[in-house]
Amino acid sequence: MDIFYPFEWLADYFTFNVFSLEAGSRWADSVHFFIYDSLKIIALILVITHFMSLLRYYLPVEKLRDFLKSRNFYGLDYFLATIFGAVTPFCSCSSIPLFIGFVEAGIPLGVTFAFLVASPLINEVALALFIGMFGLKITALYVGAGIVIGIVGGFIIEHLHMERFVEDFVWKVKSQPQEIKTKKASWQKVAKTVSKEAMDITKKIVLYVLVGVGLGALIHGFVPQGFFGKYLQKAGWWGVPLAVILAVPLYSNASGVIPIMQSLVEKGVPIGTALALMMAIVGISLPEALILKKVIKWQLLATFFGIVTLGIILIGYLFNAVV
Repeated sequence: MDIFYPFEWLADYFTFNVFSLEAGSRWADSVHFFIYDSLKIIALILVITHFMSLLRYYLPVEKLRDFLKSRNFYGLDYFLATIFGAVTPFCSCSSIPLFIGFVEAGIPLGVTFAFLVASPLINEVALALFIGMFGLKITALYVGAGIVIGIVGGFIIEHLHMERFVEDFVWKVKSQPQEIKTKKASWQKVAKTVSKEAMDITKKIVLYVLVGVGLGALIHGFVPQGFFGKYLQKAGWWGVPLAVILAVPLYSNASGVIPIMQSLVEKGVPIGTALALMMAIVGISLPEALILKKVIKWQLLATFFGIVTLGIILIGYLFNAVV
């Protein structure tokens, strides 16, 4: 049985019974797409954000930071940093305190950047959206791609020895020690805390979801099949890097971009090209660069963005080749 059948039924009911739209019409396709995908995505987000909030309750950032600081992992620290980045909600607005906190804790610069690369690309919202729209196989490939970019990017930055390109004031910052709670709370209190965080996250991104799904619905219903694919095919192998270049001035989170990506794929855009567009918007946007410029010099910033850009382009080509 399809676990999303109730949402399909509701989409059918509202589209054809409540709104009395004709089956097969453009408006019917768009409305059905919007209702079904909105319900499915929001349900998945609620489930996954609760699970990830529970995980973060027992593994807060301070513990993860101290864990990375206290042990020699013989190269596995890059992998662990990307995993920690995946379970930690991150956006460009939180990049500076996270960066300073990790550097001040003595974590190697490359490991810090591995965390910063993975965190915006892989998070509970992106997972929920990908599972709902593309299935487990594509989601697993996407997660693997984000982890690889984080590991390789962090490794390269570490071995280029670019610490001198971190602004001087960062090394002088002494962050206040964070108190890690050791007292065991009741399961009712834990559940309440976890649910509150999950609902707060959901409330913050639900508008992005609805706007993204709405734009996707219009593309789904009104743009002819193959329209985008036709023009991107004319670009040839330039299609993937062109998508990345076009994404740089933009800024959004995964919740607003992935629904549009789904519609583009359905209209003929190669999945690797659409994925490159999405990852570039989320991971290497101009607003993020302007924020990070406050704590690192342009040489390190350019290296960081260059590595991530190259990684996204290579992943775009890989997805186009194998999916």
